[in-house]
Amino acid sequence: MDTFTPATELAAAIRRQELGPVELLDACLAAVDRLNPTLNAVIWRDDDGARAQARQVADRLARGEDLAPFAGVPLPIKDLTAVAGWPVTYGSQAAAGDRKAEDELVVGAFRRSGFVLAGRTNTPELGPVTVTENARYGVTRNPWDTGRSPGGSSGGAAAAVASGMFPLAHGNDGGGSIRIPASCCGLVGLKPSRSRVPSAVPGWMGASVEGALTRTVADAAAVLDQICGPDPLAWYNAPVPDRPFAQEVGADPGRLRVGMLVTAPLGLTVDAAPREAVGKAGEALESLGHRVEEVTLDLFPMEAMGAFLNVVNAGYADFDDVDFSKVEPHNAAGYAAARAVDSITYVRSMAELQRISRRSIAWWGEKFDVLLTPTMAILPPPAGAVFEQLQANPEAMPADVFSMAVFTAPFNVSGQPAVSLPLHEDPAGVPVGVQLVGGPWQEAVLLRLASQLEQAFPWSGRRPPGSGA
Repeated sequence: MDTFTPATELAAAIRRQELGPVELLDACLAAVDRLNPTLNAVIWRDDDGARAQARQVADRLARGEDLAPFAGVPLPIKDLTAVAGWPVTYGSQAAAGDRKAEDELVVGAFRRSGFVLAGRTNTPELGPVTVTENARYGVTRNPWDTGRSPGGSSGGAAAAVASGMFPLAHGNDGGGSIRIPASCCGLVGLKPSRSRVPSAVPGWMGASVEGALTRTVADAAAVLDQICGPDPLAWYNAPVPDRPFAQEVGADPGRLRVGMLVTAPLGLTVDAAPREAVGKAGEALESLGHRVEEVTLDLFPMEAMGAFLNVVNAGYADFDDVDFSKVEPHNAAGYAAARAVDSITYVRSMAELQRISRRSIAWWGEKFDVLLTPTMAILPPPAGAVFEQLQANPEAMPADVFSMAVFTAPFNVSGQPAVSLPLHEDPAGVPVGVQLVGGPWQEAVLLRLASQLEQAFPWSGRRPPGSGA
């Protein structure tokens, strides 16, 4: 076993005492030492604290105590999320970097699950763009092609997992920030339903959700079981699932109607490789007995764009420990735009998004059961290119950002579950993901279908060049 082994298998090996938690942690940290100077995925480490956690797991195991499901498995946390005793900088020179007094709820769930919290992964400053590049820590690179971006905003997390630094990593997703890096880096990226995973204050009015970047569907399901609600203190909760999500992996999904969408919203062009990926997935689903039909949908009408940007920009209010006079120019522009929107306009934006969502969600069950799309309309852009464009013209979001998020962001608005799967690669070996989108709260359906595709296209053994594996 090594750091490319799925997390559920590593946890089982630790429980069987075939693998020591300190041994596993040391392997992960050695991989960080070897690979991070090139990839820049991990921007802060807590080696001593992580080793203390790993030794505690080993001591409990020696005493014959019961262990949590992921006891001893190392996990990095994205640099947007509070961890008690750790600094958080949001990828920004404008952040104080103070050590937090409390865990964000998902971090507390990770602790209870037994994970060894080992450090922080890079993110774009404050997280609003689809690449992982900032002035404080620099550019994170894609392990499959270091000249390309690993995506964002959970790009440091994806690069850390894809390269073999860690078996999985925490991420969050407000417009595709788990699914986009999963596509760029050849991973499984599951975005849960709105309010499925509790947050103290859900970001972007619930459009942003917590999750993980994993190698396998089984890991994605098992992690979701550990971090999902319900939360009796929250305003909203997703319905409790009928059974653990892990039990959906390998379960028969029945014969499903799959809508296949290859036309991008907003009139954007879809590159050849994403088109090929969707066609490949559609053929596979048909061979598995599902009915696949190409559909044309207005996923993200223009009136939704302005409304969603109002919500995203208002999210700057969540960063009460950031000096906005010192943020990067594009975030300064977004902050100024947010301050220029009055409360009536903001409420109308939220109402418009809800009206649009009601129309689009009705397609599930009416036109199809599951929607199949490219995860991104383009291949990962050159590393550093988007950051350079943002510096040159901070008030105009680069076209690549829209092309990366155009198929993912609509489902943050609607709150539906979606997953990116690494089914394809371009001729140069760059991963290309496809996205499956479920109806409201239908993670179970997605996991059943995703595990079928995983059996048809086994991907967990793929390793990028230079990984040392």
